[in-house]
Amino acid sequence: MQNQKLMKTEDGKRKDCSVTREQDYVAPAVDIFESDEAMTLVADMPGLDEQSLQVNIEQGLLTLEGRIHVAIGSPLRQEFALAGYRRQFQLPDTLEADAVRAELKNGVLLLHLPKVKAAQPRKIEVTVH
Repeated sequence: MQNQKLMKTEDGKRKDCSVTREQDYVAPAVDIFESDEAMTLVADMPGLDEQSLQVNIEQGLLTLEGRIHVAIGSPLRQEFALAGYRRQFQLPDTLEADAVRAELKNGVLLLHLPKVKAAQPRKIEVTVH
């Protein structure tokens, strides 16, 4: 993405300069747990709220993405930009994508991914004759 800006030089004159900035993302730290009934993903994404976080599943690909927005006025000088979060995971076919639940609390995303019934272990009773 390229933005045209007018900048003042040290002698006070204005000049055109082009600023090129790629979207900066960091991969959030993630822990994944598995039980017989589900997988649970815990992602550390501080600074996000539910409006700035997107969780999508498309063709078996789970995408976590969010941007941190700080609205404290117009910057007079900006030497760094807050990076956003982005991470993707290929999901196994054994998960029920329509039943996924997500919670965000204090910058920690908890994603509950239930397994389909056919993938859950079941106990088979044996009868003795």
